[in-house]
Amino acid sequence: MLDSATAREIVDIGRDMFLRGLVSSHGGNISVRVASTVYITGKGSMTSRLSTSDIVEVDLRRENDPGILSASSEYIVHRAIYLNTGALAVVHAHPPYATLLSMSGEIVPVDSEGSYHLRRVPVVAPQNPIASAEAAHLVSEILKNNRAVMVRAHGSFAHGNTLEEAYMLTSALESSAFYVYHLETKRR
Repeated sequence: MLDSATAREIVDIGRDMFLRGLVSSHGGNISVRVASTVYITGKGSMTSRLSTSDIVEVDLRRENDPGILSASSEYIVHRAIYLNTGALAVVHAHPPYATLLSMSGEIVPVDSEGSYHLRRVPVVAPQNPIASAEAAHLVSEILKNNRAVMVRAHGSFAHGNTLEEAYMLTSALESSAFYVYHLETKRR
């Protein structure tokens, strides 16, 4: 069972993601891993106004766990990340500047915070970028050696030991992308 503090953190970070402009009202998803259980936002949930009833429990070891039917469609990617990395939390967002830059290649931060936390953010380009086995494979492989990754023209996945860390990386990525975009625009 998910403890109330972690449930509250998921709800708060969902609201923060929306207020920061990292997702639309129903975009993105959030998960945490506790042992072999993943708690993830539910399919179609309103990220900007989550409640504890929007958090779905899924057994990571069971490919056909009944909770998957209610979980975000991106659960396939979250599961692959948990199975292939040491992640304990994952944030998937649709940060506008980072998503725009993902169409041109990897993002290399020019600001101090982004450089420190991210160094570079690789971009993967699966044929089907949303909730596909190919996306899950590509994202989880990249996250073995990176803290964040962009799925071309779709959004970001960041992982951490805590939900706050995964959210911080997502926020830092979008800030970095904002600076890169405006620096490149100024140079033109």
